[in-house]
Amino acid sequence: MTIQVFGHKSPDTDSTGSPIIWAWYLTDIKGTPAEAKLLGEPNTEAAFVLKRWNLPKPQIIAGVDAGAPVVIVDTNNPAELPAGINDADIIGIIDHHKLVGGLETKGPIDITIRPLACTATIMHDLIGDDMGKMPDSIKCAMLSCILSDTLEFRSPTTTDHDRAVAEKLAHELGISIPDYAAELFAAKSDVSAFSDAELLRMDSKEYTVAGKEFRVSVLETTSPKMVLDRKDSLMASMVDVAKEDGADQVILFVVDILNEEATLLVPNDLVKTLAEKSFGVTVTGDTVVLPGVMSRKKQIIPVLTL
Repeated sequence: MTIQVFGHKSPDTDSTGSPIIWAWYLTDIKGTPAEAKLLGEPNTEAAFVLKRWNLPKPQIIAGVDAGAPVVIVDTNNPAELPAGINDADIIGIIDHHKLVGGLETKGPIDITIRPLACTATIMHDLIGDDMGKMPDSIKCAMLSCILSDTLEFRSPTTTDHDRAVAEKLAHELGISIPDYAAELFAAKSDVSAFSDAELLRMDSKEYTVAGKEFRVSVLETTSPKMVLDRKDSLMASMVDVAKEDGADQVILFVVDILNEEATLLVPNDLVKTLAEKSFGVTVTGDTVVLPGVMSRKKQIIPVLTL
């Protein structure tokens, strides 16, 4: 039975590229048939990576059948996975996020969770000497994942090992990291074709803070003005998105990659209180700039409080 490999909902570059990497490894190196899948449409940057390196877009699935063998990558959070995930046969997890709990397996499995910036970096290490057999297109996907998740090494999640692996891959591929990262971020930043609701869900994860359910959304961009010019309509759309998704509030951080800061939209007193208590700032309008804040995983989620 073919193993399905997938990451989290609202797939970014790492959750699009890492399933492709691991499905190749299982199929071509381990001789175990596997297919990469997606749990939603890839974001603009991930779609660019697929097109740029002529990689087939994985099939988008809404759920998994009971008993179906799966490998989960780039998450271990049941809220970011299909509703019936615990009925599937989870045979492996490869991730770089904190252990959330709630997944149940049919038996002992291989789990690798390491404090690195990117799932693809972990896969590089697990694949080891077999990296020499990897097609260049998949190596390009691996490099893309690392540059995306580290924001070209600007993110505080970046480790020396992430950088070393990226630089090794770039050297082997003859790719200039600054030039290619600029291509990636330009693709990530072009969100003009998306509705407000799509933007709010594009890179979004669910978290509970003091009994309130938050959808914490992040838009990483080199053109923050393109997003902030839409702040009024985005804040208005937060009401319906929250209602449809069963959340109390949507919060949006617009991360300026080049200036290394985030702007938080502040539509109401709840978010104002959250911003002031979490980040020690004083909010006087409907936005607040948070210097140095680049990472949801390391700098946003751990400090959220009410």
